[in-house]
Amino acid sequence: MLRKLFLLAASALIGTAIAGQTVEARSLDQIIQAGTIRIGVNPNFPPMSSYGTTNELEGFDIDVGNKIATALGVKAEFVPTETAQRVPYLVADQIDISLGALTRSAERAKLIDFTVPLHTESMAVLTTDKVKAEKWSDLNDENITLVNMRGNWSVDFLKEKLPKPKVLLVETNADTVRAIAQGRGDALVENIDFFLAFTKNYPDVKWRVLSDTIFTNYDSIGVSKGNDGLRLFLNVLLYDLHTSEYINDTWKKWYGTPMMVPVVPNPFF
Repeated sequence: MLRKLFLLAASALIGTAIAGQTVEARSLDQIIQAGTIRIGVNPNFPPMSSYGTTNELEGFDIDVGNKIATALGVKAEFVPTETAQRVPYLVADQIDISLGALTRSAERAKLIDFTVPLHTESMAVLTTDKVKAEKWSDLNDENITLVNMRGNWSVDFLKEKLPKPKVLLVETNADTVRAIAQGRGDALVENIDFFLAFTKNYPDVKWRVLSDTIFTNYDSIGVSKGNDGLRLFLNVLLYDLHTSEYINDTWKKWYGTPMMVPVVPNPFF
C-alpha cells in the first residue's frame, strides 16, 4: 500500500513537471561537480537489469552505467525506473540519463533527446526444429500456435500480419520460451534478443532463430531535452565503447549471444 501511495505521489510530481516544463536538467559540469550521475534502469528486466542473488542490481545496463560513471569520474546512482517512467523521470529531472532499452521514436523525441544508438532490438522468430518455416510469413498457418506475453503491443500487430495461427498468451517473457519448450506453442515473434537467454534452461530443445528479421529498432540513451553537453559527451563515449567492442562483449556476457543486428559505429554524429 505504501509503495502504491509513493508511486501515485511520484506520478503526480512528474505530471506537474511535464505540464509546467519548469524543471531544468543537471548539466554535464553539474553532474561532475556533484560526483554522481543518476541512471534510470528497469529493475525487472533481466538480463538488461534486475536484482541479483545479493539483492544488488546487475545486468547489461548496470555494466554500461558503471562504465559511463567511470568515464565521468563520478559514482553511478541507479534509480529503479519502470518502462512507463523512463521519459517522465527525465522530464522531471528525477534522473540524468535513461537506459532500459529506450527505443528512439518521433513521439518521444518531442519530450527528450537521444544519443547515438547503444544497442538494437530486432523483431524476429524464435522456434524449434519441429517447425519447418524459413520466413516469418511462413507462420501464417492455422496449424501453428504463436506464443506471446499478455499485454504486449505485438499481440495486436501479429493479429494483422499473421491472422491464421492460434495464439497462446502467457504472463512473462520466461513463460513464452517455456511454453514452446513444453510443446504448448510453436513459435514466438518478438524482440528476440531479450528472450534468447531463457532458451538455456532447455538445452535438449533444438532452438532456431529465423534469419529474416521483421524490423530492427535502435535503442539509445535518453537525456533531458536540450542537455547537449551531456548528450555529446555520451556520443563520444559510445563511439569508443562500440569500436573497442565493449558494448558487444558486454551484450554477449549477459545475453549469451551477439545482438541479432549489431550497431555499426559512425564517427560522424
